[in-house]
Amino acid sequence: MKQLLYTLILLCIGTYTAVAQVISPDCPPDEIEPGSWYCFRNTVNLKRQPRNVSLHIAADSKYWLWVNGELQVREGGLKRGPNPNDTYCDTIGSLPALKKGQNTIALLVWYFGKDGFSHRNSPTPGMTFALNVDGKDIRFRKPWKSIAHPAFYQPEGEQPNYRLPESNIGFDAGKDIDFTRPDFDDSQWPDARLTDLAAAGWNKLQPRPIPQWKDYGLKPYERTERINDTILYAYLPYNAQITPYIRLRADKGRKVRIRTDNYTGGSANNVFAEYTTRQGEQDFECLGWMNGHYVVYQVPKDAEVLNLMYRETGYDTYFAGSFHCDDPALNRLWEKSQRTLYITMRDTYMDCPDRERAQWWGDVVNELGEAFYALDEKAHLLTRKGIRELMDWQRADSTIFAPVPTGNYDSELPMQMLASVGYYGFWTYYMGTADSATIGYVYPNVKKYIHVWKTDAQGLAIPRKGGWTWGDWGENKDMELLFSQWYIIALQGYERMARLTGDTTEANWAQAMADRTRTAFHQKYWNGSYYVSPSHQGLPDDRPQALAVVSGTLPDTLYPALRPFFGQQYHASPYMEKYVLQALCLMGYHQDALNRMKLRYRAMTDSPLTTLWEGWGIGSEGFGGGTYNHAWSGGPLTVMSQYIAGIEPTAPAFRRFRVSPHPAHLNQIRAVVPLSGKREIRLSLDKDSHRCDIVLEVPQGTEACFCLPDGYTGMSVNGTVCQSAEKVLTPGVWNIRLTQAGDYASK
Repeated sequence: MKQLLYTLILLCIGTYTAVAQVISPDCPPDEIEPGSWYCFRNTVNLKRQPRNVSLHIAADSKYWLWVNGELQVREGGLKRGPNPNDTYCDTIGSLPALKKGQNTIALLVWYFGKDGFSHRNSPTPGMTFALNVDGKDIRFRKPWKSIAHPAFYQPEGEQPNYRLPESNIGFDAGKDIDFTRPDFDDSQWPDARLTDLAAAGWNKLQPRPIPQWKDYGLKPYERTERINDTILYAYLPYNAQITPYIRLRADKGRKVRIRTDNYTGGSANNVFAEYTTRQGEQDFECLGWMNGHYVVYQVPKDAEVLNLMYRETGYDTYFAGSFHCDDPALNRLWEKSQRTLYITMRDTYMDCPDRERAQWWGDVVNELGEAFYALDEKAHLLTRKGIRELMDWQRADSTIFAPVPTGNYDSELPMQMLASVGYYGFWTYYMGTADSATIGYVYPNVKKYIHVWKTDAQGLAIPRKGGWTWGDWGENKDMELLFSQWYIIALQGYERMARLTGDTTEANWAQAMADRTRTAFHQKYWNGSYYVSPSHQGLPDDRPQALAVVSGTLPDTLYPALRPFFGQQYHASPYMEKYVLQALCLMGYHQDALNRMKLRYRAMTDSPLTTLWEGWGIGSEGFGGGTYNHAWSGGPLTVMSQYIAGIEPTAPAFRRFRVSPHPAHLNQIRAVVPLSGKREIRLSLDKDSHRCDIVLEVPQGTEACFCLPDGYTGMSVNGTVCQSAEKVLTPGVWNIRLTQAGDYASK
């Protein structure tokens, strides 16, 4: 955790202000088109071999950097939008190719040139470049040279849908220039234009808060299949973010088109690439990433394909957590949830990597909770980035909206925003990281947003239309109930944030308001079996019942009365299903939760696809377009790790955590929960009809409280019988035996 906090402190230092100018191509504004590519070159002479290098570099929108002909940064830069005005800036701490003597610097910049749901466009393509070597700022003696790259073009055909700022990529090898070579002659290139940051529309440069991408290298496909004379399918081992590669022999002017099986993911076009050949043997790697389970190469009949490969890149984290049990269906579901989480991470958390690539915060709330059980600590930097972005885009009227960053969307989804600032959003992030600096940074904005909401005379939340009054995909949504429940959950998180930041008055107000709303809600809407509003038409809604449990609204004495409801009503989308499963576990009905989980997710679990879907079906059988790789569907991962394996934090950063496994029908569980500093909580459980044996590894710097699960009446730890139902465990390996098992079919 010290390492993570140190990184966070560095990221909080502030904006980078040493760079005063944008280096852009000297061309008329009306000649700048979306999806343009520009080359930049310069040279620098160093008197000695560099020991310490620091390069501050920003771009609108992405850049590739070579030094002396060697690639140093692949796809640098982040989509614009730390706030509505500013631009992200990378800090590169290593340039291995930089040497004593003459050095050639070359950059390729991809200018998106249009807004999207994840990017706010500036009017100025280009980059900034501030190099410091051994503590000395390097001044270039000559002006930068720049031209539009002659080989890139916009291919004809369908264009990516309006949500994506990226364009299709066309590349004509016959017009290529090897401009990264040190001996390339750029004397005929025009000088680049220098523009003030504000005049360029870039404004302040904010430090990049997440790592550079992880590059897995070029790899052969799992297998390839020729469909006919012109179509080849190249299969990936799993759904991945990739840049496709081809080596072929062809005549000049032939066209190769490349896309994935996911080209119309979510019913909307995303991106494809087109390569126009030169004469002879050649290769091409598309620089813009796409995703899918296989790549489709459409090649000319007279071309000879020599090799097909792909390069996977992605967010720099690794699969540090795991869950395994003796139910293969649950194992597949957990692993697919983990894979889905990873493929929806890059510049931001994404709802999906195809149709939108957008940071919808309903999705992020589910994602950030999964990350603590599935990924290493670097994943949480992406959550931190998203939290700051959400609140730094707050409008003058104190409302917030998502997705942000954005250039062509501005609608508030009120319930998603309540979920974001609430207990399962910002507060869950804090409980996993102990990052009080981020909570302190966003708290004033959260305070303003919470007070946008008003209650009626009874204490119930007054619904706010927002830009899109959306409660969930699917039917039978009882919106009146959902508004008040999300309001309570937002107050739960807000109260804790207020106490953390020392705002006791607000904390007491939030606690009292939440209690008042719970009481009014239960009195008005409970009919003896479930909650329903007078205005609701249709079948009763499972979503607010679940929220009423997790928010503490439903008294625990009424759990048995509500229990049958969740075996009768199935309306929640995968987004809200996470809360239904969680509610069943909180009520103590863990077997019910696993039964419902297996039933609802059966089609996804049994599918050969390696990622989970936006709805319960794909495409027209799903919701909202029906992507097959949608972030919010991974809730079962959290439920299995937190409630079935039973590991959850009770103090920030898991410094203290509770362990209370509820294996239900499972006889074996193996779980790993990753902590900072490569530490791990490890649990191994084996049970039969009489006893349950557990090995628990408690890492250094933490303390566990083992709680006797339902269905057992006795516990021994390292051979010593415990007289209470709880046992505090210090760092080390503990052997725990539980005895006198109850009837798991009923609990």
